[in-house]
Amino acid sequence: MPRWSHRFLPLALVLLLPSCGSDNSFSPTVENVSGSYSATSFTAASTAGTLDLLALGASVHVTLAANGTTTGRLLVPGGDGAGGDLDQDLAGTWTLSGDTVTFNPTGASVIQGAQFTAARDQLTGEGTFGDQTLRLVLTKD
Repeated sequence: MPRWSHRFLPLALVLLLPSCGSDNSFSPTVENVSGSYSATSFTAASTAGTLDLLALGASVHVTLAANGTTTGRLLVPGGDGAGGDLDQDLAGTWTLSGDTVTFNPTGASVIQGAQFTAARDQLTGEGTFGDQTLRLVLTKD
């Protein structure tokens, strides 16, 4: 199982940008974006190939409340760079601007300021760090 550099994963996740394309028939509102989400795809791709982080034991669960608060947890086994797990509390706030959802956990988190594109029952973020591309898809439970 690969070990994630503590410098790679946090920086790459912070750089998550909205993905291209959207569902034109869906108009995001706080009410229809609010809800509980779980990662259904979490990958890291490079010229060496693609790692399925979920298959390696990673998980992301987050609840977006209509009042703008969040609760949840992000876990990446072996992801802290020292051989331990990257395990973060996602309690904090979220905002919606157009079709972009921005997460702002109150504690230190790799998704601080991360932006996701909202589609019907799904949030998608993708970003590039060096030669690595991370993609995280959160699907409403």
